Amino acid sequence: LHESNAFPGKAVKMLAKKANTILVSFKDAEKRITNCKNVVYTGTPVKVKKQNYSINEKAEIIKKMGLTETKPIVLIFGGSQGAQKINEAILQIIEEKSNKDYQIIWSVGQKQYEGIKERFENKGININKIENTKIVPYIYNMSEIMNAIDIIVSRSGAMTITEIALVGKPAIFIPLPSMSANRQVDNANVLAKLGAAKIILNDEINSENLSQTIADMLKDKNELKEMGNRARKIAKYDVEDKIYDEIKKLVK
Repeated sequence: LHESNAFPGKAVKMLAKKANTILVSFKDAEKRITNCKNVVYTGTPVKVKKQNYSINEKAEIIKKMGLTETKPIVLIFGGSQGAQKINEAILQIIEEKSNKDYQIIWSVGQKQYEGIKERFENKGININKIENTKIVPYIYNMSEIMNAIDIIVSRSGAMTITEIALVGKPAIFIPLPSMSANRQVDNANVLAKLGAAKIILNDEINSENLSQTIADMLKDKNELKEMGNRARKIAKYDVEDKIYDEIKKLVK
């Protein structure tokens, strides 16, 4: 079995006694599985990888997005379909021009893009010509973008946490709430307790507290760098090989 979240789900807990091996994404999950003899901390396979871009390479990536390397960049996304609460807060930040000291790359989600585009059009604003802002339905070159920006604002799914740790970026998490369990809160806390991330709960987020959190983080460049370094402490490399090795042990 493989458990992606920091807090094991019902399926893994139910099947743990009969499993030969359980692979986990986070160290926190390892200690929460007590009824399986072999729990192995392997991490989760993701497409995003750490890249050490040169100054010119980074500048070219930023230029392609229509932005400049002279101001910090905050990457915002909420999954392929977007995240309504995050989007509402970001909309207000952009409309009030609260991001005059930093730039935004905002992936709003395929289903929400047209509505947001129309909202700007109704105010006489071209979505492609907003100062300090790049708005897209979806980001296809996520690995490239994540390596080139300064702060990430997102939900805290297991794969997102894994990707942020790999690229070593400071983050602001708005965990997706759940009626049954707070899986994304548990995931976000993996980085928050290291001092690598901030958490704003979904029912508490608004443009004011998000804008203030971003501004506070950008004030101290050294601390921002340290937050990224702390995130990398939980990064796991060669994950596919580690998982394959465990499978080979069993099938032999």
